[in-house]
Formats: sequence, structure tokens, C-alpha cells
Amino acid sequence: MQHCIANLRTKEVINKKDGCRLGHVCDVEIDACSGQVINIIVCRGGRMFSPYACDHDLRVPWCDVDVIGDDIILVCFTPPAGPQRNCSRRGFFR
Repeated sequence: MQHCIANLRTKEVINKKDGCRLGHVCDVEIDACSGQVINIIVCRGGRMFSPYACDHDLRVPWCDVDVIGDDIILVCFTPPAGPQRNCSRRGFFR
């Protein structure tokens, strides 16, 4: 299982709903009884491998994960209401 989580940490998480880069996977939450993944935790800052929790980290439910590719994870996620998110999407039309 550690090998699988280490592979997830190298992947960037992108929201399919708005095209925003959410960050990188820094951890996962697992149900101890069933062994199933409940959430992936996405680090929003530059602290991808920091052992300390950050208030800005996102918990993305496993059911919102659509595709796990070689270098990205596509999710269909509605972020919680709160302060305006900073979308790091850059493109021609933006």
C-alpha cells in the first residue's frame, strides 16, 4: 500500500468541472475496518511532502475521482464554500 500512495504523491490533481489545478496528493484517508480509500488529501501550497497539516489542504472524496493517469488525477469535485479560490489555470482564453 505504501508503494501505491508514494505513486499518488507524484500526481497533480485537476478538477474537470473548471479546469483548475488543485495541487498534488499529499495523503489519503483509509477506512480502517474496510480498507477502502475514503478521501485523497490534496496539498494546495508548495509543501507537498511536509509532515504538518495545512488549513488549505483539500479533502477530495474517493467517489469524486474519475481518472488516475500516469501523471495526473482528474476529479469532478465541488470545493467547499469559502474564500475565493485561486485557480492556477493559465491559457489562451484566460
